[in-house]
Amino acid sequence: MIRINRTYAVAAHDVAMGALSFVIALILRWGPNSFAHESIGFLFEGMIIFSAVCALVFWRTRTYRGFWKYASLRDVINIAWAVSLTILIFLPILFVATRLEAFPRSALFINWFILLALLLGPRLLYRAIIDGSLGGILQRTTINGKIPVILVGADDNAELFIRATSSGAASNYRVVAIIDDDLNKKDQYIRNVKIYGPGSKLAEISKDLKRQNIQPQRLILTSEITEPDRLKELLAAADGLSLPLSRLPKLTDFQNSEKKSIEVKPIAIEDLLGRPQATLDMDSVAKLVKGRKVCITGAGGTIGSELCKQISELFPAKLVLIDNSEYNLYSIDQSLEKINCNIDRKLYLADIRDKKRIKDTFSKEHPDVVFHAAALKHVPMVESNPNEGILTNIIGTRNVADACVEFEVDSMVLISTDKAVNPTNVMGATKRVAESYCQALGETLQVNQNPLKIVTVRFGNVLGSSGSVVPLFHKQISEGGPVTVTHKKISRFFMTTREAVQLVLQASANINIAANGGICVLDMGKPIFINDLAHQMIRLAGHIPDVDINIIYTGLRPGEKLYEELFHPDEATTPTSIPGVLLAKIRSNDYSLICSVIEKMESKAIAGQSMEAILLISSLVPEYKITNNSDTPNFYKEPSENLGEK
Repeated sequence: MIRINRTYAVAAHDVAMGALSFVIALILRWGPNSFAHESIGFLFEGMIIFSAVCALVFWRTRTYRGFWKYASLRDVINIAWAVSLTILIFLPILFVATRLEAFPRSALFINWFILLALLLGPRLLYRAIIDGSLGGILQRTTINGKIPVILVGADDNAELFIRATSSGAASNYRVVAIIDDDLNKKDQYIRNVKIYGPGSKLAEISKDLKRQNIQPQRLILTSEITEPDRLKELLAAADGLSLPLSRLPKLTDFQNSEKKSIEVKPIAIEDLLGRPQATLDMDSVAKLVKGRKVCITGAGGTIGSELCKQISELFPAKLVLIDNSEYNLYSIDQSLEKINCNIDRKLYLADIRDKKRIKDTFSKEHPDVVFHAAALKHVPMVESNPNEGILTNIIGTRNVADACVEFEVDSMVLISTDKAVNPTNVMGATKRVAESYCQALGETLQVNQNPLKIVTVRFGNVLGSSGSVVPLFHKQISEGGPVTVTHKKISRFFMTTREAVQLVLQASANINIAANGGICVLDMGKPIFINDLAHQMIRLAGHIPDVDINIIYTGLRPGEKLYEELFHPDEATTPTSIPGVLLAKIRSNDYSLICSVIEKMESKAIAGQSMEAILLISSLVPEYKITNNSDTPNFYKEPSENLGEK
């Protein structure tokens, strides 16, 4: 397929309009009947000369450089000036050639209007079709007292922001340059703002602007960047020029006439994921939730609270919220009151470790769908308090799953973690046992033709969740450092809270996944090095790593891995009908055996016999190897009470 250069096409169009305007002007001046007779002596020569003048003037005034879809008042003024200059230059040439005897002077005046109409007409019409009106063309921009900025991305968002600088919504900014990696856009204009070229030339572009006495003060992204390497390059380049890197807020902010100003936002941590965020098929999820009773354990936590908010907008018959934190339960209730005060909800201050309390709750409410988000997830904390991790993550999950069976729940979704794959810590091992129990129970239910579907959803670190590295880095940076990283090579998979919750909802709503009862995992792309994340967050805060804020390496904590895995080698993966979501085959477990071991584990944990309880975990999770070094908590070093003889 032949690719037509846009710039050349526009230039050819404009020159052709010049030639056509010359002919039309003579037709209007002489009239259709006399045109051929009166113009025959100078028509061809005059058209050639006029077209040449048009080409020269249009080249010098760069009328062909602007994007038609972004045509503005500046373009109108520029074209009017170019047309006037063309007529003024053609006039003395015409005098030398004909002494103005073979060409009516009034035709030049007519030609001015015709050429202006032929050049502006297509541009304004195209812009009006794109926008639905001519309102955007008539805005003007003043530059006094404005912050000079460079936009990254020559797209609709850039044009909208430039327009907003004149409407009052973003009147404190002045766009002085645009950079874009598409070389076909280089040296073109959007609302009279030049597109200089790719971001790799930012230093040269900045020098060019300084020679024009323009000192840009900020770099603004106009759209999402999905390539992490490109974002790193921009951060480094902005760093070298001492330019803060920001991004535009939502476009609705620009279009809201009530907004007094628009403040650009810092780069969100989500932008560092290096991939587009997953989206949700709302129709299938609505069918799962609408008109049904939905129970959420851990309702006040990071994942649980987001689940509550998203589900509340899908018209469930009732929300049953369970949490052992009074404050968290109160907070999510207040949030739901603001979102949808009419939704029927019941709050239970309850611990999932309390089997009777959970059974009583299910007996009263009889939920249709259960999302089990309650868990202890902080690795060092659980490593130091293994019995609490066992009782919450394993026994609590068993209690919820058994209640789902007893009270005929339709679907249960277990929220797990990538730390359950080849675990090196108690938290990950307890989550793997929880997975094993639910999978073994699910297989037993299928054999007995029980309609309950149990799905496990596994994902990596959730950005900004309580106890995670992102809020810790934010706190350390705000305090002036240092930022602590355990190891230079440590990496993690990350996803946003919205992505995590949408994965949970989508997995539970997908018939094929629910029927399979497998492990649902989001394809999270490449893991992110925590050291890189620390450097980028320091830069995004306007500081220079290891200059303004130091980074120190503290060493791996007990149970911490250098990298996480999403799948065990025995968990064969297959794609699903949901883009970016994979389904892992479950590893078979003996339900009777796992029940027996969990009962022993529960008694040991209640009795405070940590080592014995952990040994029982390792019997169910053979890939979990108990560490025994100087950094290991004391309970690992306690002598066993002849566990094998009991």
